[in-house]
Amino acid sequence: MAQTFRQAEILELARRDGKVTVDGLSEHFGVAVQTIRRDLAELADDGHLQRVHGGAILESGTQNIGYVQRQSLNRDAKSAIALAAAGTVAEGCSIFLNIGTTTEATAAALTRHNGLMVVTNNINVATILSAVDGNTVILTGGTLRAADNGLIGPLAVDTIRQFKFDHAIIGCSALDADGDILDFDIQEVGVSHAIISQSRFVTLVADHSKFSRTAPARIASIAQVDQFITDRPLPADLAQRCADWGTKVIVAPPPA
Repeated sequence: MAQTFRQAEILELARRDGKVTVDGLSEHFGVAVQTIRRDLAELADDGHLQRVHGGAILESGTQNIGYVQRQSLNRDAKSAIALAAAGTVAEGCSIFLNIGTTTEATAAALTRHNGLMVVTNNINVATILSAVDGNTVILTGGTLRAADNGLIGPLAVDTIRQFKFDHAIIGCSALDADGDILDFDIQEVGVSHAIISQSRFVTLVADHSKFSRTAPARIASIAQVDQFITDRPLPADLAQRCADWGTKVIVAPPPA
């Protein structure tokens, strides 16, 4: 297994279990313990994990993990979520997709649609959907965040305020058990506020790993979105809250 994919899976295991051990990872991947120690050292140096005796634990939730690693995490789940999300988008509508690897997967699923007017602050999304004949693609202004090709800041918000979208599909960095939608970058949070306020229908796309993460900035409550598409059933308390809020929950499990 390539080092990048192995480290991405190590992070996913750490999120699932709260801790990983050198011996356990060595057996799981079938590699030497020295290889695992190097992986953990690199992940710790990058601020993703904290080394402890015999393994590592998750680092505090104040910084997002790297874009390349996020791309490789939960690929099947993101693909299933993306297909479900695309299935709720009408042909020929106006749509906003924001920054995130799940929204990029949704953009790929939307290449089967025709005549979309797409507005986005995600250069990767714009590249995917501008290749489809009949689409109109508009990029917001803003400050380029080179780590993920996202546009953030007041110029992005000003562009969004000029539209009223039929549908917005948004991702996030983390979800609290009480239904709060969270992110790491306060400038991106401001963009998300504008997206929600300028959209007639809002879909949140997020896989199950977002419930085991934390992030410091609050975007909104799931109560403020119309539907939430994920890959595993929600905890009973949150599922009931969504029902009370009138937020439709769609569970799109990845293939076995």
